[in-house]
Amino acid sequence: MSDAYAAAGVDTRAGDLAVELMKAAVAKTHGHEVLGGVGGFAGLFDASALTSYRHPLLASSTDGVGTKVAIAQALDRHDTIGQDLVGMVVDDIVVVGARPMFMTDYIACGRVVPERIADIVAGIARACSATGTALVGGETAEHPGLLGPDDYDVAGAAVGVVEADAVLGPDRVRDGDLVLALASSGLHSNGFSLVRHILAERKIAYTNVSEEFGGVIGEVLLEPTRLYTSALLRVLERSPGGVHALSHVTGGGIAANLARVLPVGSWTEVDRGTWSPDPVFRVLSELAGTTLESAEGTWNLGIGMIAVVDPAAEEAIIRQLTADGIRTWPVGTVSLAARDLDGFEQGAKGVTGGAVRLIGSYLT
Repeated sequence: MSDAYAAAGVDTRAGDLAVELMKAAVAKTHGHEVLGGVGGFAGLFDASALTSYRHPLLASSTDGVGTKVAIAQALDRHDTIGQDLVGMVVDDIVVVGARPMFMTDYIACGRVVPERIADIVAGIARACSATGTALVGGETAEHPGLLGPDDYDVAGAAVGVVEADAVLGPDRVRDGDLVLALASSGLHSNGFSLVRHILAERKIAYTNVSEEFGGVIGEVLLEPTRLYTSALLRVLERSPGGVHALSHVTGGGIAANLARVLPVGSWTEVDRGTWSPDPVFRVLSELAGTTLESAEGTWNLGIGMIAVVDPAAEEAIIRQLTADGIRTWPVGTVSLAARDLDGFEQGAKGVTGGAVRLIGSYLT
């Protein structure tokens, strides 16, 4: 049967080799809570630590990397895409104030190339280690005839925990709270269909070297998603009560994602004049013949996470995040005063929240 399966395009031996190559990287994410190691039908995680919580709530998130994988495939570089996956999943969990516990991944490919799969998983494992998340299991599925031999896609899911009375969100936000921006590392993992369309329209190859981009175009585009989880957990621990809400700036951009974590009836204006978007955003907009403002619903434009904080905690929070290597600055203030909200974003993805709009002009 195995020979027949191989004739159909599925190489189980390659899959086994891929597991062997990734085992060491995965094991490095395991603490004493992980039981059974790699290769079981299910990952086991000792949850007895939850007994120390007064009222533990489990937080879960699932996501993928999107069409950014097409650039990794074009450059045959697969060691960074795993960090993008972890960032997209785990940094959603910390938004509610939760600490991630464990994660699983799923890789679908047209053909198992063990070294390629190992590179992807090694990137996932490194990012899991950086965020204190155990990688407890995963699946590599070979789909010949459905995906091309060198095509693949990655997805993952994670679970975290938070005390019920420590959940961050709109109900904690107050009139006069400050809105802090946390710098992104670039495009992160959103809006790559637009990126690819812009470059394809102009017949620009990912392997081209561009002074405007700052190097090989594909390498710049593959800059991994910044991981915020560990730094934010330290802020929550050292400035208790200082953070009222967090927003992960992913698909939909700054305004829509911030509106999701503000209470109905509140509003804020994010001042574009407080930062200068990274060159990658400017160059792509220029190539498209459009403005940065027109991409605000697609790209993060330099802000990867937003914190809504008590003004009394602002200095301590900025100091802590800066010490962790994350540039942080104020961009606005939350208000509950009545006003005309025409032109504001007022929620997204099924959530009706506060009202947000961007004002002013970006720094040059």
